[in-house]
Amino acid sequence: MRQFQLFSGTASQYLAKEIARHYGCQLGEIDLLRFSDGEMQPSFTISTRGNDVYLVQSNCPPAENLLELLLMMDAAKRSSAKAVTVVMPYFGYARQDRKDKPRVSIGAKLMANLLTAAGADRVVTMDLHAGQIQGFFDIPVDNLEATSIFIPYLQSLQLEDVTFASPDMGGVGRARTYAKHLKGDLVLVDKYRERANQVASMQLIGEVKGRNVIIVDDIIDTAGTLCRAADYIMEQGARSVRACVTHPILSGSAYERIEQSSLIEVVVSNTIPLKKECSKIKVLDIAPIFAEALKKIHNFESVSSLFLT
Repeated sequence: MRQFQLFSGTASQYLAKEIARHYGCQLGEIDLLRFSDGEMQPSFTISTRGNDVYLVQSNCPPAENLLELLLMMDAAKRSSAKAVTVVMPYFGYARQDRKDKPRVSIGAKLMANLLTAAGADRVVTMDLHAGQIQGFFDIPVDNLEATSIFIPYLQSLQLEDVTFASPDMGGVGRARTYAKHLKGDLVLVDKYRERANQVASMQLIGEVKGRNVIIVDDIIDTAGTLCRAADYIMEQGARSVRACVTHPILSGSAYERIEQSSLIEVVVSNTIPLKKECSKIKVLDIAPIFAEALKKIHNFESVSSLFLT
């Protein structure tokens, strides 16, 4: 069997080290030469010839994280790696998955094209903003789910009268999975946006009075919508409001909004590192899920056992 080699870009070193620890392997070293103008040149310190190379890097801001990943992929291919698997816990630009108005790009498709052109043989990611993005690739894509860590944590809270809220129609399937495993109800927060990150109106479809509500989503950016939804749900008579969100982008005044909101707790994964501490944010480690997935992929085993049904 070909040798397993794990490397990481600078944006995901913290996570790659944990994946390596759970996998039981060493994290390989990459020398990143930076020219005075900021140009990057990554190089592997060990031979990758004939081996299966796994590169860990989330496509989160700044944009040079993506460029660094593409350069690492090119270096691996030119070093005669047998196969290159991109491990991208957070797949950036996934919100641009369609033309929702004239003369805009489909950023998610462009990301897929770039990864494929740079030599990716497989992509492993988590909680894509839209599942159909897998169809943008002509190579295998494993879209892992954070439910594997979130649901056991929520079960440990032993909450009664639980209701799960989806912030939009696209997230109903995800919220339904939580409701099924925790035997809770399901409601929908219907919102209308005038522009990105700005909600013009909001209404609740379902009953939350006297319930412990948990909002389920894949991305939290400015936290404006999430905090407004939490406040609105409390106004409708909910007992408490929490949130489970996979990717903590947390830009702008997100941390301050969460601190000042009605939210008791926001549970996130470590696909993206937090920029600072927040008393209401709890981070759960997804490294064990990725480590197990990579083992199964390398051993040509099915990864379906990692998904909750």
